[in-house]
Amino acid sequence: MSKRILIVDDAAFMRMMLKDILKRGGYEVVGEAANGVEAVALYRELRPDLVTMDITMPEMDGIAALKQIRTLDPEAKVIMVSAMGQQAMVIEAIQSGARDFIVKPFQAERVLEAVRKVLG
Repeated sequence: MSKRILIVDDAAFMRMMLKDILKRGGYEVVGEAANGVEAVALYRELRPDLVTMDITMPEMDGIAALKQIRTLDPEAKVIMVSAMGQQAMVIEAIQSGARDFIVKPFQAERVLEAVRKVLG
């Protein structure tokens, strides 16, 4: 059975790119969220195997959403997605329980490598 992934990014274009990379990698994208509030609600509903979480989003940022998801499920596997120059936020995300991070613009190989590593 393919692993189920939730994609969280406020940019529809970025979600589409990630979805394309993940599907070609043999993963099932079970949901998409445009902000942290939607992400937490969808995580609760779908219980995906993995979440890709953008850091900078409206309503609730990725770090706040990560913390809420980890409260719901301490075993949650979350990979943070950051733009260049967000090192401090990436460090905070890792300290808050993110398993890895990928940087935009996406490189398909790096995305799939991070997903494989985190899912074991």
